[in-house]
Amino acid sequence: MRIRIDAVDLPGLTRPASAGGEVPADGNLHVAVQRRDRPAELLEPQPGDAPSATWTLECTTSTSPTGTEVKGPYVQDRLGRRFIYLSWGTVDDSGTFTMFRRAKLMLDVIPDDVLAAAARDGLLVGRLGLTDAQGGPRCGRVEPPHISWTAARVD
Repeated sequence: MRIRIDAVDLPGLTRPASAGGEVPADGNLHVAVQRRDRPAELLEPQPGDAPSATWTLECTTSTSPTGTEVKGPYVQDRLGRRFIYLSWGTVDDSGTFTMFRRAKLMLDVIPDDVLAAAARDGLLVGRLGLTDAQGGPRCGRVEPPHISWTAARVD
């Protein structure tokens, strides 16, 4: 099975400092999918001002007593909860990505019938906007209604 993440509404290349100064201003923002247990290994970093971003992840599925389990090089597994990290960072002049926040796309909230259909048909699609309510990068746990999950047939 593949997982395709379709992101829109990226927040832009800059993030202003917070009003209280707790969060500094950042520039040249990028977002990428983080490899499991390898925070520095990122899949296809995209600039924060891109009109959209899409990542496709190879994974495997298996049936367990609790439903369909998803595993793969970009699927995190902490305390039995599976998710995908979208890492936000700045990119300096030498091309070095420095992470400052992450979003967790939670897989355990996907309805069982959607996950089973995706395992059968070959594609699970997550659609989300990447700008939060304050106009910055979406971070923290991402669950519906901030992301929608659907199954699709692989072409």
